[in-house]
Order: sequence, then C-alpha cells, then structure tokens
Amino acid sequence: MKKGVFSLEPLSCPTCIKKIESTLSKMDGVKEVKVMFNSNKVRTQFDEEVVSADKIQETIVKLGYPVLSQKVS
Repeated sequence: MKKGVFSLEPLSCPTCIKKIESTLSKMDGVKEVKVMFNSNKVRTQFDEEVVSADKIQETIVKLGYPVLSQKVS
C-alpha cells in the first residue's frame, strides 16, 4: 500500500470535500481518502498495482481542483 498526499488550492466549501472523497473512494485500488479542509490536502491510501498516484491526481484535477503538489510514500 502507498500513501499519497495531494496539496490543493484553498477549498471554499464542505461540498468540495464530499465531492472529492466520494469520487476517489469509488476508484479501484483506492482504500482510504481523507480531505483536510483547513490544510487544503487530500490524503489517500491506495494499491499502486491497481491505480497510480498520477491517476488519482488526474481525477482530482478533472473534478475542478488544481493539484499544487503530490507526495507519495
């Protein structure tokens, strides 16, 4: 399992959190998603054999939230 942290531009509403969490949690290979509203970060835990960090980032961007940086460990 890999952990990914994606830094976003400031989030403006709680609806943004729900949208990101529900979309990412439906992706194959994504086991856990947590959006931290105050720090504008999305923490994920995922199986890199099924989904890549770049694919998760691409999905966040498609939802309309630019990703400023990505850290995977």
